[in-house]
Amino acid sequence: MPIRYSYKDIKNITSKFKTKLGKGGYGSVFKGKLRSGRIVAVKVLDHTKGNGQDFINEVGTIGRIHHVNVVQLIGFCVEGSKRALIYDFMPNGSLEKYIFSHEDGSSLSCEILYSISLGIAHGIEYLHNGCNMKILHFDIKPHNILLDEKFNPKVSDFGLAKLYPTDNSIVSMTGARGTIGYMAPELYYRNVGAISNKADVYSFGMLLMEMATRRKNLNAYAEDSDQIYFPFWVYDQLQNGHTPTIENDTDEEMKLAVTMMLVALWCIQTRPDDRPSIQKVLEMLKQEQDIELPPKPYLYPQDTTSEEVRDNISSMPSSDTSISDSNDTLISDSKEST
Repeated sequence: MPIRYSYKDIKNITSKFKTKLGKGGYGSVFKGKLRSGRIVAVKVLDHTKGNGQDFINEVGTIGRIHHVNVVQLIGFCVEGSKRALIYDFMPNGSLEKYIFSHEDGSSLSCEILYSISLGIAHGIEYLHNGCNMKILHFDIKPHNILLDEKFNPKVSDFGLAKLYPTDNSIVSMTGARGTIGYMAPELYYRNVGAISNKADVYSFGMLLMEMATRRKNLNAYAEDSDQIYFPFWVYDQLQNGHTPTIENDTDEEMKLAVTMMLVALWCIQTRPDDRPSIQKVLEMLKQEQDIELPPKPYLYPQDTTSEEVRDNISSMPSSDTSISDSNDTLISDSKEST
């Protein structure tokens, strides 16, 4: 179980909040050091809800999660209105800077990205099936995947997560939650299917597509309407027998990239029932034989014009911003990737 610290302890651990690592929608993140010498990231929450006991109960649930691909909660503070969470410090930060940055030394090979994708899938599979309660994350994206010193991935930020008994397959929710660009269609178009753990599969598919292609999945400023939603372009290339080329990738790495693209296209099928489970996703990523091209997914109801799609995407909030119009979050965790 996580250790409870006083607010005075938090100030000592962070040397009076000396080194700020970042700020997210729910608070600020500071680098800290425990008396044992262990380096940690301390998230001091700006906004709190409920009473202290609710927070302690929620922390207890997350604190029981122990998996190599899920970030470890070490401790917490609840004192008056003050709340803080203490995690292991991840020296390589978030995955986001390694797949979108073009700076020297910040890119990773496709082989490493493939290995990271397997780790992320294992982490999600544990959340869905490895705990006493089913944990649906609802905010799988590059910013929320942290990398340790060996580039092992850790799923982090449970600010939008929900708990369900393991025998529940359908989720009841009062509003949309997630991040634009990674949010499953059933979260805002209820006619495509029921909300379930397949929402996380969809988000993982979008992340997988971005890892395989090293570019964001939405581009409102693309000249070609098919490239507004990048998976459309990838799908058309694969359907026509072309391999989307990525600079400096070897033939073997391109094979891995194509595997990732095909699995991603299965994950982002519009209807939840058409998506594989996260266990099946892991099997597909590891299999050596060719993966069948799935039906072409669609981003909006099929009677929507490309001009309407462009207008809708242009008016969306930043893809870095998580949204929720429901108050039943698990832990109001910071969004900063540290």
